[in-house]
Amino acid sequence: MSVKKGQFGVKLESHQVVLRPLVTEKGTFVSERHNAYTFRVHPEATKTVIKAAVEDLWDVRVVKVRTQNRIGKPRRHRAGFGHTGNWKKAIVVLHDEDRISFF
Repeated sequence: MSVKKGQFGVKLESHQVVLRPLVTEKGTFVSERHNAYTFRVHPEATKTVIKAAVEDLWDVRVVKVRTQNRIGKPRRHRAGFGHTGNWKKAIVVLHDEDRISFF
């Protein structure tokens, strides 16, 4: 599935929108309690594009998408300083009957 997005008309495939799932302790708790899954997504992806990509990749029904732009943290490298990269996080809430199994 090819998705047109943004003002410049960049086309991203579904596997280019969702980069990887974020499997953390907090994310596992949220997925078990509220049927919400967290993903690292393309920084220019919108909520509608993320919804379409998740529905296409896992064949589930998405109810709601929330996004966060995460700012990189300062880090030390030998004698200098640097930053980790900025990235985008998406929290996708699924229909009550749908589940995603990563393992």
